[in-house]
Amino acid sequence: MPSKQPVAIVFDTFGSVVDWRSSLIADLTSYVAGRGVTADWAALVDAWRAAYHPSMDRVRKGELPWTRLDDLHRASLDRLVSDFGIQGLSEEDLVHINLGWHRLHPWADAIPGLTRLKSRFIIGPLSNGNVSLLLNMAKFAGIPWDMIFGSDLFGHFKPDPETYLGVARLLDLRPDQVMMAAAHNGDLAAARSCGLQTAFFPRPSEYGPHQKRDYAADQDWDIVATDIQDMASKLGV
Repeated sequence: MPSKQPVAIVFDTFGSVVDWRSSLIADLTSYVAGRGVTADWAALVDAWRAAYHPSMDRVRKGELPWTRLDDLHRASLDRLVSDFGIQGLSEEDLVHINLGWHRLHPWADAIPGLTRLKSRFIIGPLSNGNVSLLLNMAKFAGIPWDMIFGSDLFGHFKPDPETYLGVARLLDLRPDQVMMAAAHNGDLAAARSCGLQTAFFPRPSEYGPHQKRDYAADQDWDIVATDIQDMASKLGV
């Protein structure tokens, strides 16, 4: 247990709370089944996720004006459908596929662990997703957030300090009263540099066979747990 308990805990969401890869592959495969539209959907999903950080970096560097993640995802999807030579998808299909990011399933420990933490702490996502995406995801998956901290509240993507410090500002808390929880060491390093407490738990299958990092904590985070249930136990809940 850390020496000082947080008041609020915010969670990275894609990969940390929800399993984006398996969810999107299953969603796409089911949606096009029997319609004569064929593609390597796993490869498409992997390429789509690979476009995630570069597209946000263009916003962060000023190459693009502020753009919601939903819209960045759609631009990447349009390009990839063309690159993969996928035929037979209508505009309605593309809208549905892009909203797959709103229909992600949680890891098995996430809902019970978050429910335990909610009994004592303010909990919410601190994600690069926009508010509507995160809200729809929470309704779909049954995630019991108290508050949605979407990137469009701040006009910034992580790891910009405005995101981490923005949570403390909106909750009228000091940064050290907020804990950032994630399966990504880099996210926690940025949060720690802003004065937040930190909690790590690994998701070794997040990227399927393509996982290359974040198998274990690479710093002495305030909490190192096996999953969100174990994190709750380490916080005495």
